[in-house]
Amino acid sequence: MDSANTCPAQYEAAMEVLGKKWTALILRPLLEGPCRFSDMSAYVPGLSDRLLSQRLQELEERGIVERRVYDQRPVRIEYSMTEKGRDLREVLASIARWADRWETAEAAATADVTEGA
Repeated sequence: MDSANTCPAQYEAAMEVLGKKWTALILRPLLEGPCRFSDMSAYVPGLSDRLLSQRLQELEERGIVERRVYDQRPVRIEYSMTEKGRDLREVLASIARWADRWETAEAAATADVTEGA
């Protein structure tokens, strides 16, 4: 394969982050505004607190999410999208539109086949 046909390093790096399990689901509520850890945990059932914490840390290290600690009792921590993260809005919206169109149709087709059996 020549260099003109290889995957660009930047695309590969982006997919390494965004393609990880749970990452896109974690980002969805953050597109609506700042969220607390418990809000995101409730939004993504089945995601362990440990893994949510790990993904948030990775997103923070990549400059996609920022963590803000409020000095109060009890301590309040919120996560929000950075400018870099907000630039993902259209990407995630496109994925949602694709899923609505194709995954919904596939689920309906699967249900039709199952009901006919």
